[in-house]
Amino acid sequence: MTYQHLLEATATLPEILCENSSLSPPHKAFDEIEVQSRWFAGHFSRHHLSNHGQKITILSPGEWNRGAGPDFLNASIEIDGQSHHGPIELDLDCRNWDLHGHSHSPYFDDVILHVVLRDQGPTYFTRSSRDRDIPRITLSEPEVKSALGRPRLSQALARPGLCLRPLAEMPAEHLSALLKESALHRATLKASRFRQTSTLHHSSQALWEALADALGFSANRLPMRLLAQRLPIRKLLTHSPADRQAIIYGSAGFLAPDLHESAPPESREWLEELWTRWWKQRLDYEFPSERRPAWSTRATRPGNHPQRRLAALAAAATHWPSLAALARQDPPFSQLSKALSALSDPFWDQHHTLQSKRTQNPIKLIGKSRLEEFLINTLYPLHAQDWQAFATLRAAAPNQKIKRACERLFGSLEKAKPYLKFAWQHQAILQIYQDFCLQDLSDCQDCPFPSQLSQYKATHSP
Repeated sequence: MTYQHLLEATATLPEILCENSSLSPPHKAFDEIEVQSRWFAGHFSRHHLSNHGQKITILSPGEWNRGAGPDFLNASIEIDGQSHHGPIELDLDCRNWDLHGHSHSPYFDDVILHVVLRDQGPTYFTRSSRDRDIPRITLSEPEVKSALGRPRLSQALARPGLCLRPLAEMPAEHLSALLKESALHRATLKASRFRQTSTLHHSSQALWEALADALGFSANRLPMRLLAQRLPIRKLLTHSPADRQAIIYGSAGFLAPDLHESAPPESREWLEELWTRWWKQRLDYEFPSERRPAWSTRATRPGNHPQRRLAALAAAATHWPSLAALARQDPPFSQLSKALSALSDPFWDQHHTLQSKRTQNPIKLIGKSRLEEFLINTLYPLHAQDWQAFATLRAAAPNQKIKRACERLFGSLEKAKPYLKFAWQHQAILQIYQDFCLQDLSDCQDCPFPSQLSQYKATHSP
């Protein structure tokens, strides 16, 4: 019995893991822009059957459209072995093609593929204004949930589960082995997603998006990742550092011509120059208001404001070739950690936001917790075979997700303490909680995990 066997054994029980027809339709559960982001990142299968049975192969997902028309431009696909190049539209429901007027808009006449989450069957057709039939593929709900890393539940009840006893009775060496397998499974999943993006967009771009994602923790992950996708690092590096910063803040929607007027006196000249630089670049990089990232600033500490996170991203771009080279080295990434910790900017070293007052003491652009999260979730999984480097990485203080998972699996945070010393243990507990607790709709009553744990114990007993 291994961790993979545990997953396979529980997945064979349809009452627990099959789709529940009483749940809301799948397209209601997802944010379209988030699905589009995962599509761009390459986190879906590249091989599909169209609504007419054609074999569709995704060669390139395209690039984000900044103006009117389809979601992605310059995509490349194969239809029954023949190459096609052009736009792709992605909708939650295939009927949105008509509801949004695409069937009568010349902007959509060249679309080569319509990607949907909910289809209406073979009697519904995706047609252009010239009455051309456009191939359509459907992303299944399990595939979308997997790509988004989203289990069936957002969280389980914060109380001990039925697996509490079998886990408590399991010999320490067997429980440690189970946690190690879970951590390695989680690392494999993360590495697979990184490599999917690397295959489509190059490893440097995958690293750029991963860093943006880590800097966005937790409320602004999606907006940060969207910005990194829409501003590819290879394209950004063709500009000067000053222009790059203006492009980043302008594309994010944080700049305005009168922004400097309400800023502290010492910032006004800098902000005015930032706007001037953005004004010269905006035709090439500005997104319409309805397509801009939806930033969250509510209940956000000044040091976590998205404008500061963008400053860290801009500073990283200034040193990107050397940072990317350091990231390709083997663990423990000490040189990369040092380089990221040392990132600095004359303005942002002493400002929390574009319009905030100057702070008395300097502020780090990337703090220890953000740096550790980036390493744990991105780089260490790429070197999972080098277990010793990961195994010695100390864990940060337990966050709310860990606390809830420990309550469920061990009965309390206190009882889980022997398994919370290292980062890999946190990763393992989170993966078990996601794979089993967050897939169980019965609040433990019908969950097969406890009984499977008993078999795991019996298999490994002396």
